[in-house]
Amino acid sequence: MEKYRPQVRYLLLDEGRFNPDELSSLNNLVAALFQLENSRTEQEIQGVLVHLIDWLKDPKQTNLRRAFTVWFNRVLLPAKAPDAHFTELNDLNEVNTMLAERVKQWTKEWKQEGLQEGRQEEATKLFLLLLESKFGDVNQPLQEKVRNASPELIETWTKQIFQATTPEDLLDS
Repeated sequence: MEKYRPQVRYLLLDEGRFNPDELSSLNNLVAALFQLENSRTEQEIQGVLVHLIDWLKDPKQTNLRRAFTVWFNRVLLPAKAPDAHFTELNDLNEVNTMLAERVKQWTKEWKQEGLQEGRQEEATKLFLLLLESKFGDVNQPLQEKVRNASPELIETWTKQIFQATTPEDLLDS
């Protein structure tokens, strides 16, 4: 039976072991594919995509461009953004345009989240100052309770601070 056992030779390419700088210096499609699969941000994907569009602009590369577009639609985009829903893209240029719009949207959302977090931190800091002004030193567990409170709860406490006799009474209301 030994002679019927398949004899297969293979070359293992572990894409995760390649240095990203080394891959970016290689101008070939396999390196681009590895870079795309190892990318962590949409900006990294977009950078490789620009090179792909340039490399595959020749009309003879239509099938290869289409194959990469299908791979983006069915493999890469669902893996990188599993909760997002993408319309079917028909060309690498469409993928690039969509990513450019998503990067703008992501940046806008990031700034919005940063503003919200900043407002929350300021509200927390101001409320802790009010507590200290009215009651003196506030113990660590109560400070943590304030830091973990929602903006709405801090607003409620702020409205009730002048009626409270102790910080515990206020924060337990």
